[in-house]
Amino acid sequence: MRKFTAVLLCLLMTGSILAACGGGNNSKNNASGNAGSSNNPASASTNSGGDASASTDDIASRKVTIKIHYPTPDLTEMRAQEDDKIKRFQEVYPNVEIVKDDWQYSVNEIGIKMASNEAPTFYNTFATEAKFLIEKGWVADITDLYNNWEFKDQMNPVLQDQFIVDGKVYGIAQNGYITSTVVNKKLLDAKGVAVPPLDWTWDDMYNAAKGVAEPKKGIAGIAPMGKGNEAGWNWTNFLYEAGGDIEKVEGGKVTQTFNSDAAVKALDFYKKLKWEANAIPQDWALGWGDAIAAFKEGRAAMVIAGAADIIEPALNQGGMKPEDVLTYPMPAAEAGGKHTGILGGNYLVINPNATKDEQEMAFRYITFDYFSDKGLEATEAIIKDRQKDGKYYVPQLIDYYKEDSEFGQKAKAIYDNYDNVYKYDPNILALLDGKPEAQYGTQDYYGTMSNVIQEAFSKKGTDSKKQIEEAANTVQTKFFDAVKAE
Repeated sequence: MRKFTAVLLCLLMTGSILAACGGGNNSKNNASGNAGSSNNPASASTNSGGDASASTDDIASRKVTIKIHYPTPDLTEMRAQEDDKIKRFQEVYPNVEIVKDDWQYSVNEIGIKMASNEAPTFYNTFATEAKFLIEKGWVADITDLYNNWEFKDQMNPVLQDQFIVDGKVYGIAQNGYITSTVVNKKLLDAKGVAVPPLDWTWDDMYNAAKGVAEPKKGIAGIAPMGKGNEAGWNWTNFLYEAGGDIEKVEGGKVTQTFNSDAAVKALDFYKKLKWEANAIPQDWALGWGDAIAAFKEGRAAMVIAGAADIIEPALNQGGMKPEDVLTYPMPAAEAGGKHTGILGGNYLVINPNATKDEQEMAFRYITFDYFSDKGLEATEAIIKDRQKDGKYYVPQLIDYYKEDSEFGQKAKAIYDNYDNVYKYDPNILALLDGKPEAQYGTQDYYGTMSNVIQEAFSKKGTDSKKQIEEAANTVQTKFFDAVKAE
């Protein structure tokens, strides 16, 4: 698996037009965007697929209904942002009826949704799912729409390329992340624990977690995710930091590679946090939302996820202050090592069962605010509204566009104008080392490793080497052997 550190340093951004919230093993719901910078259908259509001169007036006059990906009820601010976008989109395309659908992608539900024809016209998914969805035929080939889009060359290739397979385009990148650790400085200060250096190690993480933890008061030094596939996802960052990997692909076969000393080392570190430091929550079976909640409520000093996904609720729901919420890269296994974190992203893909008109309108909706001054104005309005309400806007680290593009510079200028936009320490960028998620059987691997982690947290003295060997055998025989890799 190749590293993207050098490229990422050119692309990393302290901003995101689309504020993301995390879920599962990646980020969660996104306020999506769509490409037109004009208020009349003819000019806006040049940002969509197809031949503008031949088909624009036709599709803009025909009645089309699309069922859109919509944020869940708990994400009130993101729903308001999406409602504003719907209003603006229908001013340009009054012929389009929009149906809201707040179903969120699940690997266990997508097949049923497709079989019953209940899937939205477009839906959200994450970086690991590209080849899985393509193989199942559950995602549309949008190559022609994408190639006829005027902004395709300004897309961030680190993100977008993960949904380009064999030269064909199957999705549009929304934003991305490199898994980070977010630290509650206030909890450290209260216990007199020194704030670790940015160039930190596993030992630094261990010492800080142990020093902060107060089990009798329900305060954990760190809250690693302990249930669901997200538990395996969280732990895999440590596998990477120890120099390990998940799989290799040769001759059309996928072979596990995590039966390794690196995996044993990473699992042993988790056990130290649990059994030696007593630093993880007593009720350690935390899903993604549980871990985020523990942080925002001051019950955990450290949580691992996409940074914005932790910071957003901590500031706007937990009442924390920016100066007390510190963003760190993942710790290096040893001094001088790499701060490797999983590189993931959020994508919008189009339902292959939709008609051609529905697919084109879905593409136009998805990209409606991309590279658009209207989109920037909408984002600035959100920042201002949050400022009035005493709330913060938290950008993502990596966005759909190239940082050095004209649009990227415009976005940065807006963020710099407001004191309620969360600012990342620029020194972090030089330390981040993003490694893409495996493309075959990733969720199956995560789920298997989640079982390993649960056993390690529930039974003292388990044999890490034996656990890893058994997990590797399960993943290989039950999942990887069934994959026909391209």
